[in-house]
Amino acid sequence: MIEGEVMAEEKNFENKVKRFLHDQGCFLIKYWSGGQFTKSGIPDILICCKGYFIGVEVKASKGIPSPVQISTLRKIRDAGGYGILLYPKDWDYFIHFIENLKCGNDFEKDMSYDHIDLTYKKWLEKYQMKGVLM
Repeated sequence: MIEGEVMAEEKNFENKVKRFLHDQGCFLIKYWSGGQFTKSGIPDILICCKGYFIGVEVKASKGIPSPVQISTLRKIRDAGGYGILLYPKDWDYFIHFIENLKCGNDFEKDMSYDHIDLTYKKWLEKYQMKGVLM
């Protein structure tokens, strides 16, 4: 897959995620970090859904997150939010995760979140092993 195709796949997937979140009544902001005055590494979509803060970095099936993107997702998690690295293969798990958020209550992390979390952990370990993230 060439870079233009990857970007088109990622954009289409991002639009699908945004439509779903909107239909779920979530507040969201699409963040674009390509400008001179924007911060690198901020997730593509910043969300408040059912009282939870969620940052979603959307990737095409062959997309690779940067170390700064993984670091930012980790900071969101450390602050008590959900930092999610989302690939198309995890779509059904993401739907289940969002649909099962309970407003004002800590919900039990079910297998859907655990499955999504594996992708983030894989990249975190990879970058830590390379010494890029500590």
